[in-house]
Amino acid sequence: MITGLMAGVFWAADTVILGIALAMTPFVSTEEAVFLAPFISTFLHDFCSALWMLLYTGVRKQFRGVIRALKTRSGKFIVLGALLGGPVGMSGYVAAIYYMGAGYTSIVSSIFPALGALLSSIFLKEKMRGYQIAGLVVSLLGVIALGYTPGEAGKNYLLGFLCAAVCVFGWALEAVICAYGMRDPEVTNEHALMIRQATSAVFYGIVILPLLKGWGITVSAAASSALPVILAAAFFGTASYLCYYLAIHCLGASKAMPLDVTYSAWALVFGAVFLHTVPDWTSVVFGIITVCGSIVAACDMKEVLRVRKK
Repeated sequence: MITGLMAGVFWAADTVILGIALAMTPFVSTEEAVFLAPFISTFLHDFCSALWMLLYTGVRKQFRGVIRALKTRSGKFIVLGALLGGPVGMSGYVAAIYYMGAGYTSIVSSIFPALGALLSSIFLKEKMRGYQIAGLVVSLLGVIALGYTPGEAGKNYLLGFLCAAVCVFGWALEAVICAYGMRDPEVTNEHALMIRQATSAVFYGIVILPLLKGWGITVSAAASSALPVILAAAFFGTASYLCYYLAIHCLGASKAMPLDVTYSAWALVFGAVFLHTVPDWTSVVFGIITVCGSIVAACDMKEVLRVRKK
């Protein structure tokens, strides 16, 4: 559970730092750059994360293990999960923001842990008790309250909603498929993450960016002062995914997802540290509600009581 919460903490740091990078010149210099910024930043982020994982697996001498894992049936499931969570999920998320605005997108996309819990119960036979479901609902309500920003519904709400639905299914399926893949003893959470980040970066590089004709701006961004910031964000993102995949392996997808989604609450802390933005009291309250609800959703009370008796 601590590992799952740390996934949220690290992802909050990643999100805030990546936001700083997106405000830098390469991503705001032209209208085209603004439109392509989410896709380019995601590619650079996942590419840098893959480099961090190369260093990590090299230090731990796991290259052969990654190759072995990739050749297994479970490793191929991890590739599928990577495509659904990375290019499919993130592209749907970005498109939804474009068509119906960030506020509504954050609300719709935040339900992915609920869908993930449902899919986990169907395909992985993971069961959640009544109090855990209640905790999940409370957590998601907290996330929705934190993410909601009043405003217009954007250019095309219906299309935006469909794109957000693609995002929800992509992120939920990623967790469930990767949980299934990591049931194989040949595939550890480190192997899975190396495969995941490499798959996402390669797909963005050879399919999405050429399709959007975004390689020119990508090269400019990679050669600018934004790259060290993205590299720093990717470091925290890599740490987050390592924790997230380990939590999925140990707790199951249905319980790991609510812990990971607490990043929206932890982002308030990192926003105050890095951006000097002081959150209002309602944001603090909803942040606490989100974290507490997520802990209840992931907590096994029988196990807690057993530990207390010891």
